[in-house]
Amino acid sequence: MNRICGILAVALFLAPAASAGPSGYHLARTVPLPGDEGWDALAIDQATHRLFVTHGTHVVAVDLADFSVAGDIPNTPRTHGAAFAPGGLGFISDGGDDTVTVFDAKTLAVSKRIAVGKGPDAIIYDPATKKVLTFNGGSKDATVIDVASLTVDGTIPLGGKPEFATADGKGKVFANIEDTSEIVVIDPRTMTVLKRWPLAPCEEPSGIAIDTAHHRLFSGCHNKLMAVSDARTGKIVATPPTGQGVDGADYDPATHLVFSPNGGDGTLTVIREVTASKFEVIDTVQTQKGARTMVLDPRTHNVYLVTADFGPPIPPATRPSILPGTVRLLVYEK
Repeated sequence: MNRICGILAVALFLAPAASAGPSGYHLARTVPLPGDEGWDALAIDQATHRLFVTHGTHVVAVDLADFSVAGDIPNTPRTHGAAFAPGGLGFISDGGDDTVTVFDAKTLAVSKRIAVGKGPDAIIYDPATKKVLTFNGGSKDATVIDVASLTVDGTIPLGGKPEFATADGKGKVFANIEDTSEIVVIDPRTMTVLKRWPLAPCEEPSGIAIDTAHHRLFSGCHNKLMAVSDARTGKIVATPPTGQGVDGADYDPATHLVFSPNGGDGTLTVIREVTASKFEVIDTVQTQKGARTMVLDPRTHNVYLVTADFGPPIPPATRPSILPGTVRLLVYEK
C-alpha cells in the first residue's frame, strides 16, 4: 500500500529567499515528490490535513504538518483528481480505466473501485446531497455516486467536455464545459442540467472556484483571462487578465483573493475581490513553468502547486518529457 514509506525519505528543501509582492505570497519551500510521471489536480483532506497529488498512475499523500510523504496510493491509471467525504472516505478519478478508486483517507487502504463514464477527470463531493460527481471528458457526462452505498445513482449528459467543477453547498453544482465555453448548473438530486450559461469572452474554461457568500464563480480561461460570473444568473460581471496555460483556480473567503495558476508562463495571478462587481489584479507571483494546477489551504492560506524540469518531447508525445527526479511541490506562503 504505502510503497514510498520506508523506501524513500523525501527531503524538504527551503526555497531560496524570494521577495514578496503586493499579495505577500512568495515561494517558501520546495518538496521533492516521488515518481517521474505527470500530474494533474491537487486536493486537501482537512480531516487528516494531508495534500493529495494525482501523479500519473499513483496518488501521493503529503502531510502538511511537516511536508513529509505520508504514503502513496498505487494503481490509479491516468489519475486526475481526488475528493473527500465526511467519515474518512476518499475518491480518486482514474481516467485510464474509467473508474473511481475509493480509499480510506487515513490509512490510504483501497476498498473499492467503481465504474463510471469514459475518461473521468474532475471529481468533487457535494455536501448538500452527499454525492460524489465525476466529470467525464470522454463521454461528455457526469457520473453521480451515492457515498452511503458506494453505488452509481446515474449519469448526467452535459453536452460538451467538462473540466473542473464546484458546489455551492446548497445542492447546486457548477461545471465548466471546455469545448463550448459554458458553465452548466447541475442538480445532483434530480440528475439534470438546470441551466447553461455562456462564458464569452472566455475561451476553453478550465479551473473553477466559488465565492458562496457573494454568489460569484471564477472560471480560468485559456485566452488569458478569468471570467467572473453571477452564480444566480450566469451574468459575466468581470474579466480580469491572467496568464498563459491555466488549469486551475481557487478562492480564499477569508482574504477575498482569487488565484489563477498559469503554467505556460510560470506565474500565479492574484486577484482581489473589491466589490461584487469589481475585481483587480494585485499581484503576478513568479512560480515555475508547468505549475498549472493548484489548491489553496483555507486553514493556513498557503498555495500549493506542482511542477518539474522538462526535456524535449519523446515521439509520439507532443508534451515535453519530464526529467527524472525533478517533480516537486511548490509551497507559497504569505
